[in-house]
Amino acid sequence: MLTHHKIIAAELNVAEKQVTATINLLDEGATVPFISRYRKELTGSLDEVEVAAIRDRVLQLRDLDKRREAILKSMTELGKLTPELEKQINEAETISLLEDIYLPYKPKRKTRASVAKEKGLEPLALQILDQGNFDLDTEADKFIDAEKGVNSLEEALAGARDIIAEMISENAEARTKMRTYFQEKAEFKSEVIKGKEEEGIKYKDYFEWNEPVKTAASHRVLAMRRGEKELILRLDVLPPAEDAIALLENQFITSNNAASKQVQQALEDGYKRLLEPAMETELRVFTKQKADEEAIKVFAENARQLLLAAPMGQKNVLAIDPGFRTGCKVVCLDKQGQLLENTAIYPHTGQGNVKNAEFTIQQLCEKYDIEAIAIGNGTAGRETEAFIRSLNLPNIAIVMVNESGASIYSASEVAREEFPTQDITVRGAVSIGRRLMDPLAELVKIDPKSIGVGQYQHDVDQNKLQASLDDTVISAVNAVGVELNTASKQILAYVSGLGPALAQNIVDFRNTHGAFKNRDSLKKVPRLGDKAYEQAAGFLRIRNAENILDTSGVHPERYDVVDKMAKDLGTTVSALIKDTQLQKQIKPQQYVTDEIGLPTLNDILKELAKPGRDPREQFEAFSFTEGVNEIADLRTGMKLPGIVTNITNFGAFVDIGVHQDGLVHTSQLANRFVANPNDVVKVHQKVEVTVMEVDVARKRISLSMKTEAGQKSEVRSRESREQKPKHDFKNNNKQNFKPRNEPKDADGDLQAKLAKLKGMFK
Repeated sequence: MLTHHKIIAAELNVAEKQVTATINLLDEGATVPFISRYRKELTGSLDEVEVAAIRDRVLQLRDLDKRREAILKSMTELGKLTPELEKQINEAETISLLEDIYLPYKPKRKTRASVAKEKGLEPLALQILDQGNFDLDTEADKFIDAEKGVNSLEEALAGARDIIAEMISENAEARTKMRTYFQEKAEFKSEVIKGKEEEGIKYKDYFEWNEPVKTAASHRVLAMRRGEKELILRLDVLPPAEDAIALLENQFITSNNAASKQVQQALEDGYKRLLEPAMETELRVFTKQKADEEAIKVFAENARQLLLAAPMGQKNVLAIDPGFRTGCKVVCLDKQGQLLENTAIYPHTGQGNVKNAEFTIQQLCEKYDIEAIAIGNGTAGRETEAFIRSLNLPNIAIVMVNESGASIYSASEVAREEFPTQDITVRGAVSIGRRLMDPLAELVKIDPKSIGVGQYQHDVDQNKLQASLDDTVISAVNAVGVELNTASKQILAYVSGLGPALAQNIVDFRNTHGAFKNRDSLKKVPRLGDKAYEQAAGFLRIRNAENILDTSGVHPERYDVVDKMAKDLGTTVSALIKDTQLQKQIKPQQYVTDEIGLPTLNDILKELAKPGRDPREQFEAFSFTEGVNEIADLRTGMKLPGIVTNITNFGAFVDIGVHQDGLVHTSQLANRFVANPNDVVKVHQKVEVTVMEVDVARKRISLSMKTEAGQKSEVRSRESREQKPKHDFKNNNKQNFKPRNEPKDADGDLQAKLAKLKGMFK
């Protein structure tokens, strides 16, 4: 049996020693960010994705081993474990195969086969399954026994068939063949439940739909399953039964006699009653897991992009949570995001209130030296933006901010702890302002599932989703680094090696003893031991620290190397960091040792060039087109600036400032074929789109990112097809005709015209 290290190395196509080193580090308590950043020599510079893949796979293999041990123990206790079975169990590489081997011996509830065995019919079943030349009626007649409940020849044969049917359905080889056959040949077949047509209109495209399981897109799989769960759709996941039975016949029918006919009956019954439902259940689980993985991957990538959105940085910010009748909540924040003042204005409820609102905003901007105004993009957002811009405030950036999840934060325990005396409207406005200053620092306070990205997040495995999102947040936080003296306990909790308890201890220590002056003083924090310090120190920054390296991503364990570099050049570390010409004189090969290699040395040189650099992009102000505030303002052909708010497998959603995101279908993302929308766009990216179609009644907007040349080419292609004579399907076999349109997504936002657009590129 291969070791875990060998299996994983082969699967990931990396060296076994890389896997071994990574597993050892993980077992010692090292985190994924720490291993990928500060242990490159040991792992051969594996990145975070590879380290996480090793972590997840070794956990799967260890779980498989636990199940293997449990089965071996059970088989031993049952007295069924033979050397051959033990060998099969030890060599099983998947949980499915392991369970197939165990299934015939697994204690189970009463079945038709077990009842037949209790009646003493198992010898007859084995004789029939052997399909030798014997007189069937004569042999079966021997098993008629009224005391055992076998009253006739037919009852004896029926009981024997029940035993054979179960044996066939539990045969490991047969189940492996069926599993492969189902995965290759099964189709999703959905139809509307009679009487549910109106109630389930959003699933209309699945009212009569079928497609191969192996090519079904994850969002369609999840849509059909949701429709089934809501009792709108009836869903089957099956291959052609006749071909499945033929596979079983090839394995189990070995003669052509009376016994074979009994085996044939048992085989057909076993398939329909036992094997088909079992395989369909397995396939449903398999396709659900596959769809979940894809949806979770999309969600995690979107969340990462949103978390790493460009920060405006430390500015004095006035933030507004807009509203019509209830007014706009206004807060003023200092450069550290602390609340200075809050009030309310009513610019949309009458002339007198407008004048008061103008005066209030101007006064607050002057009083707190406001440098930027953040406006939530929810209800009344564009109207409030127009009002603020009409004030012509000098040297103040005005920015619309995505407020998804702000209401979740404002009602959370975190918000109540931060602002115990303020109501939820004030807390929400503060969150909007802080998002402009540093999206990452603010978004970590919110459940990632509430930040408005992804697809079908409520339908996927919630534990796997949470684990993936936790990984994403941890990766983002540690990639950016955390300012130790200003960070909230929420963001500190995601730093490598810390967690909620140590994060709270750090904040408490900071509140009691004042700002940290160096990284080494972290060791004085209660319960923060050497291991936690090793894992966390490199990701924590201290602005204006005593040691300039404490502002960088250089780990304290490597300070002596930097000291030696400076000494060899006859200068100080501080001077070295400020002088790029001196840095160019460093020859990293001179500092290679048994413990430190070129990968780490090159990382150190990058940090010396830009100590504590922020990997996020530079902030750029953005504004929507003036006068386009509502969906009714849109016209086909309009070209508008927008911001990507969400990416799915079927396209990207773009905010164009009308309170309803439009969809750029994958077929409209570029002039070329796009397999993965993430190859073309990123969340929070600024794009230019063309309005293709607007459905005001259903609040649906179809957009395109194609260039004019691409759009003209598409029009010509469509006109060319329309000029061709239409095909007459009257004499065709309608069963062979399938619509070319892909169904609209049932998550509520796909546009009516998407199917037509997709059809053009088939």
